[in-house]
Amino acid sequence: QVQLVESGGGLVQAGGSLRLHCAASGRTFSSYAMGWFRQAPGKEREFVARISRSGSTYYGDSVKGRFTISRDNAKNTVYLQMNSLKPEDTAVYYCAVNNGIHYSTAASYVYWGQGTQVTVSS
Repeated sequence: QVQLVESGGGLVQAGGSLRLHCAASGRTFSSYAMGWFRQAPGKEREFVARISRSGSTYYGDSVKGRFTISRDNAKNTVYLQMNSLKPEDTAVYYCAVNNGIHYSTAASYVYWGQGTQVTVSS
């Protein structure tokens, strides 16, 4: 069992930056691939980014070049640095453990956090 707690969300103007944190419980964090998803009201959960155990990264098309996922295994934490934010980035952001093959689909993830709200004003 892994518990995940996201933080770092908030209200920011378009063009601004935020850094999200996802703190994980347990002593096997380094053995998990991790991902970030987001969900806006009335929309399906959308893949944002994924980082493998070795640090390889993958991004959704809408955030490539603006967002960066990273991890600190010593702190059991995964981060999402979000730059050049746009109003369409407004959503609840979730982190989760990737235990499936298809890293861009929510069904390949388990142990979701409660989410953190990101709101980007125009």
